[in-house]
Amino acid sequence: MVHDPRLSAPLLHWFAASRRALPWRDGHDPYRVWLSEVMLQQTQMERGVDYFLRFTRRFPDLASLAAADEAEVLRLWEGLGYYRRARNLHLAARLMVERHGGRVPDDREALRALPGVGDYTAGAVLAIAYNRDEPAVDANAERVLARLHDVADSPRDAKGRRLFRELALGITPPGRAREAVQAVMELGALVCTPRAPRCEACPLSGECRALAAGVVLERPVLPGQARVTPIGMGTAVIRHRGLVFVQRRLDRGVWGGLWEFPGGQMEPGEHPRDTARREVREETGFEVEIRDKLAVIRHAYTRYRVTMHAFLAGFPEDSDPPEPVLTAAQEWRWTSLEGLAGLTLPAPMRELAQAMARDPRFAG
Repeated sequence: MVHDPRLSAPLLHWFAASRRALPWRDGHDPYRVWLSEVMLQQTQMERGVDYFLRFTRRFPDLASLAAADEAEVLRLWEGLGYYRRARNLHLAARLMVERHGGRVPDDREALRALPGVGDYTAGAVLAIAYNRDEPAVDANAERVLARLHDVADSPRDAKGRRLFRELALGITPPGRAREAVQAVMELGALVCTPRAPRCEACPLSGECRALAAGVVLERPVLPGQARVTPIGMGTAVIRHRGLVFVQRRLDRGVWGGLWEFPGGQMEPGEHPRDTARREVREETGFEVEIRDKLAVIRHAYTRYRVTMHAFLAGFPEDSDPPEPVLTAAQEWRWTSLEGLAGLTLPAPMRELAQAMARDPRFAG
């Protein structure tokens, strides 16, 4: 699509006056741009900035990230969720040191060959870090472009993706991709929002076809939302002589490689107390007494709503615990409450640990 200055000129003027001061925009260092794009997937901007600053204080460049231990990377990532992103980030950093001279590639094919780098991330790195005339269409850009051109095609199917890439290039002046890509995304984040767009403040309102047609809130056309599945869990905090039992999960799965208290999903008709006892037996071979209720932790994911019922547990008559026989984990230990702070826990388990720290039953 031919570049249209009627669209790009007011957009870039608005961006120059309204852009947010974000830490990865300072100098557009490729490492920081790449890191920000990975970190902001499935993450709100305000939260992402805090994590980015903490992460880059520890890993200021590609070499320091590549040399790091995976456990430390996961620990700094804790709370962002989707831990596969962190593992892919770490592996990609090592590959860039080994294969690309310790720099982020400036070639689309080389970028796409890295773990965790999809079409959007590759385009964003090329456009923002290297100022290449490449499209980068995230959810914010999809919304702006769909409304601006009143597109009824979904941006999520193959035909729609091709169309939106063309539309993105049409609003990009040659040689100014760095500004244009960020400007479209910024407009979607600050003005052309999903449910309450501020059309009166939009620099492109005079050219917006969806606004003229009165269908702004009907664009973009997206596939139906995935059904949210509720999940009930029973979890046991096994306490013995002031220490609690934790295990590190196998590397596969949603919480792969993270530390947890033993537990799992409730079966139909099962009481969470019985779930906790059964899961402990299946995962460790321990026969424990399920005692008091500790907490109910609720946590929302994109497709799941988890309600975790946590119980205090122990061994009958304070007998010494046997050696665990692990079936769902690769490592175990007895640790103090303070020791939990140094382990990488899934978000619901971290919330449980915080609840335990406030519980007078764990005082002293």
